[in-house]
Amino acid sequence: MTDTGVVAGVSVSHDRASVEEIETAQAVGESTLVSELLARDGVDEALALQTCNRAEAYVAADDAAAARRALEPFAPDVREGAVVHLDHEGSVRHLMRVAAGLESLVIGEDQILGQLGDAAEVAREAGGLHGGVLDDAVSKALQVGKRARAETRINEGSVSLGSAAVELAARETDLADATAVVVGAGEMGTLAARALDASPVGRVVVANRTLAAAEHVAAALDSDSAAVPLDRVPAVAREAAVLIAATGADGPVLHDGTFADAGETLCIDLGQPRDVAPDAGDERVVVRDIDDLETVTGETRERRAAAARSVEEMIDVEFQRLLDDFKRKRADDAVSMMYEAAERTKRRELREALSKLEAQGDLTDDQRETVAGLADALVGQLLAAPTKSLREAAAEDDWNTIHTAMQLFDPEFDSPPATPASADAADGSEGAGGIPPRVLDRLSED
Repeated sequence: MTDTGVVAGVSVSHDRASVEEIETAQAVGESTLVSELLARDGVDEALALQTCNRAEAYVAADDAAAARRALEPFAPDVREGAVVHLDHEGSVRHLMRVAAGLESLVIGEDQILGQLGDAAEVAREAGGLHGGVLDDAVSKALQVGKRARAETRINEGSVSLGSAAVELAARETDLADATAVVVGAGEMGTLAARALDASPVGRVVVANRTLAAAEHVAAALDSDSAAVPLDRVPAVAREAAVLIAATGADGPVLHDGTFADAGETLCIDLGQPRDVAPDAGDERVVVRDIDDLETVTGETRERRAAAARSVEEMIDVEFQRLLDDFKRKRADDAVSMMYEAAERTKRRELREALSKLEAQGDLTDDQRETVAGLADALVGQLLAAPTKSLREAAAEDDWNTIHTAMQLFDPEFDSPPATPASADAADGSEGAGGIPPRVLDRLSED
């Protein structure tokens, strides 16, 4: 497989799918999904991104058809309208938009940048990213995401689901001097606790399966705070006006019995999968989930509209720059392969011709140089037109022509590159990609 390829992607996200559909699409973890994708025919690179708002997968393959086939089994139990398939350019642009926060429920939120970075590390450890076209696209997306937040005001206002949850709570209940409970001490729970700390609540209780983690979060708050183990949630829920659930559990941790003694309580479920069982709500306990945050995040989008337009312009520039890099690299790979194949044939025939001439009489160095120059000139002239055609094909996104050329000139191009010891012995006159300097000079003049 070459270092170039075609990217394809598939997405199930909040803009088309429900919380349940996103949860269904996350049937296996990121690392497992990457390994499964890499095992499919033609796939060279793979990435999986799973957050509370999206389940996405990307692959790089030797051609578009192989990439599409590899992603066909993704989210089989999710309705067709909730699944978006992305072609090469669509995948590259979408990754940039995701990293910049333009595809988030809360436009410009910061969490997604770290989540994409973490997903890239998971993929890299699983062998899914290793310097190819998908790795380049992810790296560019992360770069754009950082620039978007450093150079624009895209992340001003509510920057996480945790803070959006607190804003929603403030609209639906009186937070002044109230007791609030956060279930979960991970990243999302920590953000929710900090947002509550900045609100008018009087007390924040952090509950977690591991008490030490809850104590760490609670200790960092300025408000009156406490930490309790998870089995104490029913007791603290009796006093809570607001409860925000944000654990990383595989299933619900809060049930109807959790709120058996609770009074009027607003429960906001940020878990993915859900932390609150469907039977937990009644006339006393109102349960909201991520879908309900649209009322809050819609206003945030309006406030960030101007910054978003600036980020869109930034993405347009970086997107085109990356595509141009891909095209140049793909064309250069094909041209180099073509010349390497021609050089192997030329060296073999040149050795045979010189051997026959030597048998007819001694050759001078000038005569040898003349014959070698003739061979180089023939290679350059014969391949000039194909070189131009391959570069035009890359510029026009005609990857099938490129792929066919690679197969024609080197049927083993999907195999690891030959080692110096196994390659044909050269005469020391080759430049980059096996192309003689005289031919390179001629190409640079085109």
